[in-house]
Amino acid sequence: NRVWIPDNEEVWQSAEITKNYKAGDRFLHVQLEDGTELSYPVDPAALPPLRNPDILVGENDLTALSYLHEPAVLHN
Repeated sequence: NRVWIPDNEEVWQSAEITKNYKAGDRFLHVQLEDGTELSYPVDPAALPPLRNPDILVGENDLTALSYLHEPAVLHN
């Protein structure tokens, strides 16, 4: 799965989850699009938003997106 990670410069960065997340884990192991791997600290009550499939990028009708949230709208 891919998620959006908050970023100070780009606002949101796309990342791919590299290790299964289990309830109670304090970190989400992800790889950014530039290949950088990081352990992103997460609050189990507020996991990062999921990224839409590539086939939906550039969709004219935002209601057609699987996930509708700030990073999805900005990316689209």
